[in-house]
Amino acid sequence: MADAGRNSTPLVLASAQLRRNSAAEVVQAKAPWREAVLEGYRRRNTTLDALFYDIGVITPAEAAAVAPWLAREGALLIVPPSQAGRLRICPDIEDFAASGGTGMRILAVAGVGSSALGTAAFARNVADAFGEPVAALVSGYGLADMLAEAAGGWYWFGTLNRVRHLFEQFDDLTRGTAFEITHPRPFNLARTSLDTRTLCQLLADRRFRFALLTGHSKGNLVISEALYALQGTGMDGDLAETAIVTISAAIAMPPRYRRIIDVMGELDWFGAMNSDPAITVEVRPAQAWHHTNTDLACHLPVRTVLAGLRGRPALAMLQ
Repeated sequence: MADAGRNSTPLVLASAQLRRNSAAEVVQAKAPWREAVLEGYRRRNTTLDALFYDIGVITPAEAAAVAPWLAREGALLIVPPSQAGRLRICPDIEDFAASGGTGMRILAVAGVGSSALGTAAFARNVADAFGEPVAALVSGYGLADMLAEAAGGWYWFGTLNRVRHLFEQFDDLTRGTAFEITHPRPFNLARTSLDTRTLCQLLADRRFRFALLTGHSKGNLVISEALYALQGTGMDGDLAETAIVTISAAIAMPPRYRRIIDVMGELDWFGAMNSDPAITVEVRPAQAWHHTNTDLACHLPVRTVLAGLRGRPALAMLQ
């Protein structure tokens, strides 16, 4: 997408904020008090997304469309490349499959602000890099995240997830939903967050075959947790050759996954703090920090970096 076709960050952010959850939506929700409590945090997270993600690649109409789904953890998006059609929101896996998800090769998971707006922007950068639609998982922001943040676990991803897992079952009760995976060799997902459970379901479902998993920031932790949760269950038999590209946080993956490329900006002290120090980062974009918004200085240019990786053996399945 040419720079001339970009939308301004303030315009996209305003388009999303103007379509925030209405009072009627809150009242009609399964847990109205929960939605009301989280609304302030969701508004804040859209602002974080404007800082950390390249939301100028999202059209105002698309921003308005995803606004009612901002921070709805576990939702899925189908995001085409720029100017190749509008993104689609899929509230569950069955809708994702019916909307063409079975033919998609790339799955993206964002982090930081953790809303549908930031997720869509990150996925569009990935889609533009590879020239094909990308599936995106909204990592969300629920009561467990809010309570974890209040307990001081926001800035270090490992701490954040350990703390939020303590609150996750309480979060499930307030959602009024049940997310379980059944299998002859059951494994316990009660201690994992809804975004991780949704990703486990996607990866374990034989209808989907992702050649690449990519995450930004905390999204890499969601990918790691899902792969570790599936390990030893027999449900990850076809995943060993899947490529993984981590961006802005080098997180350990199960040993069987060897097609891994870790990317981190050379100025990204925040990502380094949340990375496994034993992991060697192969790609270090110059003068880049943690954010990916190309309207801001010192950004990590996701589209450019990923396009430059396309010829690498680890991504041979996408060539």
